[in-house]
Amino acid sequence: MKKNSLEVIPLIDDFSQWLIESGKSDNTIKTYRAVLNQFHEWLLSEGKHLDQVTRNNVQTYMINLESNNKSASTIEKAFVTISVFARFLEKPEIVQNIERKQKEKNNEVVPESLEASERDRLLSEVKQQGNLRDIAIVYTLLHTGIRVSEICALNRKDVEINKSDGFLIIRNAKGSKKRFVPLSTEARNSLKKYIDSLDSNHEALFVSNFDRRMSARTVQYMLKKYNVNPHKLRHTFCHELVKKGIDIATVAELAGHSDVNVTKRYLKSSTRDLESAITQTFL
Repeated sequence: MKKNSLEVIPLIDDFSQWLIESGKSDNTIKTYRAVLNQFHEWLLSEGKHLDQVTRNNVQTYMINLESNNKSASTIEKAFVTISVFARFLEKPEIVQNIERKQKEKNNEVVPESLEASERDRLLSEVKQQGNLRDIAIVYTLLHTGIRVSEICALNRKDVEINKSDGFLIIRNAKGSKKRFVPLSTEARNSLKKYIDSLDSNHEALFVSNFDRRMSARTVQYMLKKYNVNPHKLRHTFCHELVKKGIDIATVAELAGHSDVNVTKRYLKSSTRDLESAITQTFL
């Protein structure tokens, strides 16, 4: 390995830690590391550094992969990895409007979400358990669509609750305000009950049984009891908004999608629902 390649390895390690805190699986992290290391080695061969990557570097790398006869799936995996890395760097502009080889067939998977009956059953089960913290977490994830990393990063000061409305302040890694997400009546009520029950002065909104800020894995473990995961609740939120006719740009803003094409995946699911409704009505 070239001597210079050691200079930014800590950045990849920091990225891996960020992925862990975001609740990514070990296999996903291993894949992202491998792909990012390949991109890193290519950058070094071009006299560039990973911590100074630009949009032009990303576009050139996509062209390089295609010229080396890499499959569309391989190229897409590289692009997805770099996109996640760009989010980690808080530089979404480096992956915007990147042209790349398209898959021969459109195998894009519609994100899996909860049916209405499954959603009702989940809420009923978590309420029966009676844990105000868990109830607030489920309602917050289901009714705001925020990421598991974002809910774990929430502090009490990031929750604004009034008599008739409320919202969450989602911040970036540096603590600056990133976006505001309105709270539904149910989410607002569950959060208020939970906050009113707290007897500690912990800065974090959601705290574990060991009086520490909850981690993504702790939230995932809690939800596993109900056979769901944070991603499914986030997908349900986006799907429900699209199904209700909310425009894609608004859904993307609420979900914090930097690329509206990510949000457009939910259009397929919505179209399928409409077709099903027509079939059931006029069969």
